[in-house]
Amino acid sequence: MKKHTLPLIVGFGSLLAVAFSLTSPSNPAAYDVTGFSRLPTLVNGRIKPLDTVARTTLLITQGRQRVTTPDARTLTPAEWLLDVLYQPKVANTYQTFEIVHPDLLALFNLAVADGAGGKRFSAQQLADNLIELERQAKLAYDTDATVRTPYQRAVVQLRESVILYQRLQNSVNDTTSEDFLFHLERYERTLPSTVITKAPRGEDYSAASESKLRADMSRIFSAIDTFGYLRTVPSAKIDDLTGWITAGGAWTASLGGGRIAYAAHVYGEIGRAWVGHHPDGFNQAVRAYRQNLDTSMPTVMSKCDVEVRFNSAQPFYTSMVLYVAAFLAALVSWLKWPNALGRISFGLVGLAFALATAGILARMWLESRPPVTNLYSSALFVGWGAVAICLVLEYFFSNAVGSVAAGLIGFSTLLVAHHLALGGDTMEMMRAVLDSNFWLATHVVTVTVGYSATFLAGFLAVIYVGRGVFTRSLDASTAGALTRMVYGTVCFATLFSFIGTVLGGIWADQSWGRFWGWDPKENGALIIVIWNAIILHARWGGMVKQRGLMALAIFGNIVTAWSWFGVNMLGVGLHSYGFMDAAFWWLVGFVVIQLALIALIALPPQVWLSSSVMTRG
Repeated sequence: MKKHTLPLIVGFGSLLAVAFSLTSPSNPAAYDVTGFSRLPTLVNGRIKPLDTVARTTLLITQGRQRVTTPDARTLTPAEWLLDVLYQPKVANTYQTFEIVHPDLLALFNLAVADGAGGKRFSAQQLADNLIELERQAKLAYDTDATVRTPYQRAVVQLRESVILYQRLQNSVNDTTSEDFLFHLERYERTLPSTVITKAPRGEDYSAASESKLRADMSRIFSAIDTFGYLRTVPSAKIDDLTGWITAGGAWTASLGGGRIAYAAHVYGEIGRAWVGHHPDGFNQAVRAYRQNLDTSMPTVMSKCDVEVRFNSAQPFYTSMVLYVAAFLAALVSWLKWPNALGRISFGLVGLAFALATAGILARMWLESRPPVTNLYSSALFVGWGAVAICLVLEYFFSNAVGSVAAGLIGFSTLLVAHHLALGGDTMEMMRAVLDSNFWLATHVVTVTVGYSATFLAGFLAVIYVGRGVFTRSLDASTAGALTRMVYGTVCFATLFSFIGTVLGGIWADQSWGRFWGWDPKENGALIIVIWNAIILHARWGGMVKQRGLMALAIFGNIVTAWSWFGVNMLGVGLHSYGFMDAAFWWLVGFVVIQLALIALIALPPQVWLSSSVMTRG
């Protein structure tokens, strides 16, 4: 009875934990911060909720979404954004800039003890040396990106983070004046005609004072329009992205016409209520603006609501945790309680896969795109595809090998995706040449499935080596099952890689007027096809047996990693997405590990604990 009860308890507990992670976010205090976070803005060509703006900015500047204040309070991303927008002096005390390079710390006269967690510092701590940062950044920009030193790359990263932060602060406010929001209210009351209901004047203004007020506000409005990061005022036409303007632009337009856009007015009201600690006024302004948006752009608001819910749920992070649990349970099942732990690991993989699938489908709906549009989404889909195959393998073989591989690949690819997300918005606008849902759904998806299968074959071979060298669990039956898994997966990978490469050539012919141009990315795709073909021919021709097949499959990990990431780092070709120093060294480390595993296969029989397998290899 116990062996059946344990999987049920674990499964029920996991479902409860997942259900809790999917609950709707609640307001941390009396302010309707969640409602504010759902308000839309246009950034870099995409309409997104303010919640996404806050989270992606924090990931860029500090590598995480959580903010802790100097008095040890924990802020949500939306609360942090409100302080950045409306209380810049307060926000400047929050330690939200990550600095780890020792020479960069020395540039600002900072020590590890000065930062939160030893590596995060506030804008206030950086303020005195920003001019020197700008000078150092100029020197770094004059150096080609591929040959910059680690210090220069750290300088460029920090400089861009500081500029992003400063632009965000200037989106709806004047950071040089603590009274701007109240001068703005006074300015609105001087307008002869507005689209809002004007508040009572409270006092009469002379023509001279109004003229001076307008002159001062005109200068500030122009600065906000020029330097502001957010386009918060929607277009009159729902589908016209070019019609979105900054609050500064809307206020500037009112100088001549005497009318002010409702959205710009609302952001002023929200700011005054936030600074003045008036939750009722804050909530009323957010609620009224939301009702206006629900009427004028219901589809946009539905997507904003779903995106905020998606951000809060963090399905890929939860999936990552489940994959780790499944991996550990499957490993232990090889030593003890194989039936109970095998079912637990299989169930956890299935739950993680379902959650990742829901996350990918949500991204597809939000973007109105197929699942793979950039490197980030490719990492999600490579892991998703490999786990799907693992579930099929585990269903038929029931030896926990599929669960181990699924946990390892699922966690690894989601970890890669997390680090790619540190570069900014993962649902960015597509390049014009890639703006084709048909080819994204055919060529890109097919090639990515080929990546998934090739990686899976390699990781199954890694399991073969790990069990054979470090344990006595690799008996002849398990080795035979792993061999069949690797062989079948390579056949699958060859088919999809070949079809995807051919489809890519057709797309290239339509986009660039040539089917094949020996572009690094095209060469990488071709190498995967050739390598998988080599594995199959070597197996069919009897040139390799078990261990030889495993060695070739592990080297396939190197080939695929090079095609997936390596060619993007060369800085040349039509498919280059930029050199990434951190990714480069991780790639080198990955290659070294794979070569070491291949070397283990060549060890003499007495080194392998499962020596009986060696006689068959």
